[in-house]
Amino acid sequence: MKYTKRTFIYPIFERFWHWSQAALIITLGLTGFEIHGTYRLVGFGNAVSIHNTAAILLLVLVAFTIFWHFATGQWKQYVPTTQKLGAVIRYYAIGIFKHEPHPVRRTRYTKLNPLQKLVYLGFKLLIFPIMATTGLLYMFSNTLGIPISPIAFLHVLGAFLLISFFVTHLYIVLTTGRTPLTHLKPMITGWEALEEDDHAAPQAAPEPSAD
Repeated sequence: MKYTKRTFIYPIFERFWHWSQAALIITLGLTGFEIHGTYRLVGFGNAVSIHNTAAILLLVLVAFTIFWHFATGQWKQYVPTTQKLGAVIRYYAIGIFKHEPHPVRRTRYTKLNPLQKLVYLGFKLLIFPIMATTGLLYMFSNTLGIPISPIAFLHVLGAFLLISFFVTHLYIVLTTGRTPLTHLKPMITGWEALEEDDHAAPQAAPEPSAD
């Protein structure tokens, strides 16, 4: 028999990192497209200044986050696996529309399913390094004496990949829960209702105190 248990799953730094990263990425996206002349909101000069400041803050945030991941062992959450990967892909492609149960159960120690592990790892090892490297090269292109055009192309390409990731992530968060807030609230409060088996209840690890 299965039951639902309210579990503390997201510590305060993880929530801070998540929302700070989201705010900085949105800021970078809005100012970046203004720099490229897509629209006018704050003016070119202000957009450049805000964009560069947000980029530096994001780099600092990422540095602290990398340290936190390794200091707490949370890096293990992103180790890729093919176990049940096919089942998860089938679930998002077909099963979810038939209201089938998710093939992978979330716990405090396995927050990500196999598909999420691959996607988030790709974000951390591919998209972000492209954006950070090309952004820094673009920022110091005059000093380094390097051509801007190929750097700008790769930076914009990375931006579109980042936007695709952001939109897909938001869509899944808002549409795959019982309500639009089901998957959003845990990243605000830190607590989530997780499904467990009756026989697992006595062995369940004690919950940490709130923050």
